[in-house]
Amino acid sequence: MALSLHPRHVGRYRDIARLLIRYGRSDLVKELDAEGLAIEDHDNAPCEDADQLAADLEQLGPTFIKLGQLLSTRVDLLPLAYTDALSRLQDNVAPIPFSEVEQVITDELGVDLKHAFRSFDEQPLAAASLAQVHRAVLRSGREVAVKVQRPGIRSQITDDLSALAELARFADAHTSLGRRFGLSDLLEQFRKALIAELDYTREATNLVTLTRIVAPWPRLVVPQPVPDYSTSRVLTMDLLPGRKVTDLTPLARTDLDGAPLVDDLFSAYLEQMLGEGFFHADPHPGNVLLTADARLALLDVGMVARLPVSARTCMVRLLLAVSDGNGEAAADAFASLGAKNDDFDAERFRTAISDLVLRSVELGPRLQAGAVVLEMTRIAGQCGLRPAPEMALVGKALLNLDQVAQSLDPTFAPAEAIRRNITAIMQTRMTTSTGGLLGAAMEARDFTVQLPGRINRVMDAVAEGQFQLKVDAIDEPQLLAVLQRLANRLASGMVLAALVIGAALMMQIPTHSRILGYPSIAMICFALAVTGGIVLLLSVVLADRRIARTAKSQRRPR
Repeated sequence: MALSLHPRHVGRYRDIARLLIRYGRSDLVKELDAEGLAIEDHDNAPCEDADQLAADLEQLGPTFIKLGQLLSTRVDLLPLAYTDALSRLQDNVAPIPFSEVEQVITDELGVDLKHAFRSFDEQPLAAASLAQVHRAVLRSGREVAVKVQRPGIRSQITDDLSALAELARFADAHTSLGRRFGLSDLLEQFRKALIAELDYTREATNLVTLTRIVAPWPRLVVPQPVPDYSTSRVLTMDLLPGRKVTDLTPLARTDLDGAPLVDDLFSAYLEQMLGEGFFHADPHPGNVLLTADARLALLDVGMVARLPVSARTCMVRLLLAVSDGNGEAAADAFASLGAKNDDFDAERFRTAISDLVLRSVELGPRLQAGAVVLEMTRIAGQCGLRPAPEMALVGKALLNLDQVAQSLDPTFAPAEAIRRNITAIMQTRMTTSTGGLLGAAMEARDFTVQLPGRINRVMDAVAEGQFQLKVDAIDEPQLLAVLQRLANRLASGMVLAALVIGAALMMQIPTHSRILGYPSIAMICFALAVTGGIVLLLSVVLADRRIARTAKSQRRPR
């Protein structure tokens, strides 16, 4: 079945096909079998250079840069060398002209730049494929950073996502790779994250939410948005100058007490993940700055992840099982967070996870929970378990936190910090909220008021012999229908047998009425028996064929 190409996306189809051929997946291109997808590329031999893949994605533009950054978290899809290379993808591009920046701000804010700001630096602090950031000062004297979205970037990303979605749907339906990993689901997760990242009103809300969560840790700071100066394409927030934690020299670290900073950072992130279910999904060292007053500034919260209550409970069980060295409990907790494919090998998965946990426990304080979670994700993919997308983000976030910790305090033990903070989080979760208590009290009141009436109705039904107990363990109507058909066939068979026996006995009775030399009544009984037997046999054969076709259609994959 050939893939129907949308004329507007032919160029993107060709770029993706060239990428697949270059990195050894020409089989997928052949299965696409799309007319007009001729690839004229002399350098089409399989390439195993992970860094070259990152460079090729950079050349394809912002959508593929972001896709590469997402794939860097999916160790179940790509080898470790590739995920490492993709995690280092640089999103630095040439800045757009200042005249375009000024036009976007004017269109969005509805006021000239010179009237809105006391000063505005024309040279950007940073330029990326989606936006660039400028330093400015408001009329009130407040120093801010203004994030301006690149003109036309939304339409470009929409076209790229549309092309990728069509290819993903085709791959899911016609390739083993798509069926195994659910490429459409992966792309839908990516689409939602990227669309949210393009809406700066969401990022402003994320800043406010994150500020509330980290409030108990005064060593952490989050820039606050300026609502009157922010829209979906322009985000104005506090300017927090500082140094990247990875840029600190050994001499600078000697003058810094990094232990409490790292401890606060870990505590705040575990509260985000396991307590609130809302966490900054990209805390790589470039987004964590050390300010002049020795605080850690958390920047760029356009990418966030959310964990439902059930996932948070499983995450707590998983981390506790890893800390205790209980491999089987860790395997059960992780499996409950994923979707099992038809080829899921539960025994192999349990054995591999148990071995990983035992090896991790041997590391003691040097255990890195992020690396363990990502390795579990890789094992899950190999064993036919499709892990929840949030697990990769959790593992990547924890791994980035480990890197930040090593930069600030090389002696920090992540495993001990996780165990200590999980205990505090569990104690908080065990405490019932006021709303929960009120809800439980109202339910108890309703139960108490309605209980006497319900008991009276049950006892009256028992006394009058009208008590009925319905069990839905089986399909009762279907079972009764099958039993009725079986009884009808048995009754028909018995009647036919009686006709044959009766006809045989009447053969010995002398009579003047004969057919073909035999008594008429006997011949009539024989004829009825033969006709009934043929009808019964045909009904059995046709019914069996109909049942076989129904069972086959139900087994056929959709």
